[in-house]
Amino acid sequence: MQSFFDQDPAYSTRLGAIYCADSLKMLEQLPNNSINLVMTSPPFALQRQKEYGNQEQDEYVEWLAEFGKLIYQKLTDNGSLVLDLGGAYQKGVPVRSLYNFRVLLTFCDDIGFSLAEDFYWFNPSKLPSPIEWVNKRKLRAKDSINTIWWLSKTQWPKADITKVLVEYSPRMKKLLAAPSEFYSPAKRPSGHDISAGFGKDNGGAIPPNLLQIPNSESNSNYLSSCKTLNIKSHPARFPAKLPEFFINFLTEPGDWVVDIFAGSNTTGSVAESLHRRWLSFELEIEYVAASVLRFLDQPTTNQLHDIYEKILSGDSLFLDELSFVRPSSSQLALL
Repeated sequence: MQSFFDQDPAYSTRLGAIYCADSLKMLEQLPNNSINLVMTSPPFALQRQKEYGNQEQDEYVEWLAEFGKLIYQKLTDNGSLVLDLGGAYQKGVPVRSLYNFRVLLTFCDDIGFSLAEDFYWFNPSKLPSPIEWVNKRKLRAKDSINTIWWLSKTQWPKADITKVLVEYSPRMKKLLAAPSEFYSPAKRPSGHDISAGFGKDNGGAIPPNLLQIPNSESNSNYLSSCKTLNIKSHPARFPAKLPEFFINFLTEPGDWVVDIFAGSNTTGSVAESLHRRWLSFELEIEYVAASVLRFLDQPTTNQLHDIYEKILSGDSLFLDELSFVRPSSSQLALL
């Protein structure tokens, strides 16, 4: 897949590569019907300008739709786009912006996507915000939910919920151990027919579309290595368990996963660990260079510094040639 591009990656493995480049230009070079999943978190449409770049709310939907049109062309017929969008307020008033819902309607009505399912990421560790309406004036509850739109090119995208089952609750485990002590097969007043199969152990419970994942990373290799090098980590990272859920749910080993707003390349790192091929695009070279730290396993400080500086200077690195690369699918000779 990398051979389609007119530039070298910042770094690569046997399974994927990250490019410091404009995502629109890179998407244009990809073959149509070639990508199984685009998993990304665009810069949110916030009123306050962030250092990682974000569009004004009144321009945001049109701006993001340009990416959506290309993604639609590049997805396989059973491929998916998963968009993580944070909430926002209108300027100067305690009233919510509807930009994330306008994105959904535009992508479905104008581009042609189907809403396979709406997900909501609950981050219990999120600090109270916005400060003006929550902390100071005490007018609103803290904003701790992101909307996640699972969009598909057709109405029948590839998906397997059995790949993301969650652990049974303690009570359900007791029921499975002795079903007759907890219920009798019968039709309930609600109309649900509770059969004897209700007590079957399916290996886990079907997850809800509310994903409770704390974003409280504090001691990862990425953050500790950034601290060692005295460089800034990306300020808007999502936790690895978020792309992990959707990559397992919507793809198989060997499928192509793309992140068009890579940031610290969490998606690429997770895809690598799950035996998926991956491509990541990010405009800021400092974020690209720092993201390589996710792929390294106990390098020395000098090795960290050398790798970071080489990427900053524009050298293209093949990580599998290094002796201190994190054990991953690229060493399993999947390709």
